[in-house]
Amino acid sequence: MSSSSRAGSPPTAPLHRIAKLLARAGVASRREIERMIADGRVALGGVLVDTPATLLPSLDGVTVDGAPVAAPEPARLFLFHKPTGVLTTERDPKGRATIYDRLPKGLPRLMPVGRLDLNTEGLLLMTTDGGLKRQLELPATGVERAYRARAYGKVSQPQLEELIHGVEIEGVRYGSIDANIERRTGANLWIELVLKEGKNREVRRVLEHLGLQVSRLIRTRYGPFVLGELAPGEIGEVRHHDVEAFQADPTRRELPQPSRRRGVAPVAVDDARAPEVRASVEPRAQAKARPVASDKSKAGAKPAKGPQRRADGTLAVRDSGARTERTRSFRQDRSDEAPRSPRPRPTRPTKPRGAR
Repeated sequence: MSSSSRAGSPPTAPLHRIAKLLARAGVASRREIERMIADGRVALGGVLVDTPATLLPSLDGVTVDGAPVAAPEPARLFLFHKPTGVLTTERDPKGRATIYDRLPKGLPRLMPVGRLDLNTEGLLLMTTDGGLKRQLELPATGVERAYRARAYGKVSQPQLEELIHGVEIEGVRYGSIDANIERRTGANLWIELVLKEGKNREVRRVLEHLGLQVSRLIRTRYGPFVLGELAPGEIGEVRHHDVEAFQADPTRRELPQPSRRRGVAPVAVDDARAPEVRASVEPRAQAKARPVASDKSKAGAKPAKGPQRRADGTLAVRDSGARTERTRSFRQDRSDEAPRSPRPRPTRPTKPRGAR
């Protein structure tokens, strides 16, 4: 073959492991795909695949349980507010509740990005794409994770600042942590921490190493994606434009301003879910409901502001509505009455000096 014919030939598609291709297609995680291959559930051209290291340019001719694998769709990313008391796993041998028990039905197959402990709450990213999952998890990518921890004990800001150099605890080396005291009330304090590794129980172990007892731990940010106003158990989908913006620059702390204004698209709750899941969501939905304005209201009137929700899910509400209503009613009653003349103040008889 001449050099000119070789120069005009189309470039060869890169080869990837079949486990990686299936994970990117959203079939399952790589570890689960390895088990599926060992169980004889994956085939190529009608022949069972015997190793997850099989190299392929695409998924053409690949079947799982006899069904062809569809071409991978664009990566989708979801923000889930994980509540306490649920596991970040697909199933639990002990029968404990998992995050998949709290997700609404009708969603695509989602894989969690990293893990949150049983008693840790807050932002948990979930995606349909194995490549995006790995990009978010790898410490080499440099994606920041931000936490708020409520702890009991005594610690100084200089002690927390020493964590910026990393710390070794029981033979495990933890990387740089940017920790600052947010506020202190007696022996209780809130601490903000930013790190890039996210090892197993890293925040709790580091704070316990400093003599603190962690009573609450909330993840508020993962890269540029923030927990925002998502209530515990709620999920929202990140706009595709924002996913692309992150993939182009994964180390950025914030998305562009228009992307931050858009936020996430809420995911509708399916009424066919389990009764206990519906019961945990419906009270919050009723609390967020706003009265509909009547036809007589002005078109340009501003809507009333509702209660503000903090990043940890609690409401910052000051119950002064009843007092305001009583004051308004009292003033109205006084204005309807005729003006009254001031009554003369009674005078007390004075006693001479020295009298008892």
